[in-house]
Amino acid sequence: MRDVTVLRTDRFILRPLRSDDTAALFPTFADEGQCLYLTRPAFTSAEELWGWLAEPGWNGRTWIAEGANGAVCGRFVAVPGHEAGVEEVGYVTVMDRQGEGVARECMVALVEHLFAEGLRKLTAEVDTDNTPSIRLLERLGFRKEAHFRQHETTHAGLREVLVYGLLASDPR
Repeated sequence: MRDVTVLRTDRFILRPLRSDDTAALFPTFADEGQCLYLTRPAFTSAEELWGWLAEPGWNGRTWIAEGANGAVCGRFVAVPGHEAGVEEVGYVTVMDRQGEGVARECMVALVEHLFAEGLRKLTAEVDTDNTPSIRLLERLGFRKEAHFRQHETTHAGLREVLVYGLLASDPR
């Protein structure tokens, strides 16, 4: 994993992942409904989740959104894309904080930070049935660039995927 810069929003601190975050993330990542749009099924143990979160060979960056009371509210990632200057972003809000604007507030800060680092484009892949995520991406200014039909087989079966993109020069 690559190093991350600590970011601040009005309500959250986005900080590097720590091993003790696993306990707070596990209920969400162990829930089949919450993991429907992941490419893998729900996790069966905290140890399995930590192995995935802290995979030594993974070349992405992880930010943990921490609320004012120190509670873990979500996980946000940026992963190098197909060429320099492009990264794919992703996010998961913990179950008990969904619908509170956590992802929107944290993604606004992350998008601005990534473009300030010099990236020219951000992308996001989203299952066509993941309406809340699609709405968030569109509110952030991402544009739909591709619709891949019968694109990948996951634990949820054969899925269709949308690819969204946001250029540094796009209005936000």
